[in-house]
Order: sequence, then structure tokens, then C-alpha cells
Amino acid sequence: MTKYATLTVLAALTFPALAMAQSATEMDANGDGVLMIDEVQATFPEVTSDMFAAMDLNADGALDGNEVAAAQEAGLLPT
Repeated sequence: MTKYATLTVLAALTFPALAMAQSATEMDANGDGVLMIDEVQATFPEVTSDMFAAMDLNADGALDGNEVAAAQEAGLLPT
């Protein structure tokens, strides 16, 4: 199974209540325009470092708007 497929399956199993979640803007606790792992885990404590790394497409340690949108489209973060 590919990494993407595995993460998609994991997301489907671990995020059943995504519709009730905060938006990415609301999760950005320090208002810097990107999400760090601690900001994501504050809302979704089940997000592992591996899951976050899969969402962090440019591997800079933060999720920018494009990465958040891609993660949302993949079902890894709420819309």
C-alpha cells in the first residue's frame, strides 16, 4: 500500500468527527499564517508526526495554505 493510501485510510479511521472541527485559521494559535504540529495536535491530538509529515509537502515543518488545502482534499484535515 502506498504512503498516501495508508494515510488516507488512517485518516478515515481516526477522524470521524471532522465536520465539528475548527477551521485551519482558528487552529493557527499564533496567527503566523501556517500550522505547526502542536497547533494541529491541539485540535487533533491523534495526529502523529508521521501524519503531519505527510501533510507537510515541502518538509519545512509547517503547513501553509496550499498544504492545508491538499490535506483537506485528501481528507486529512477538515474543510
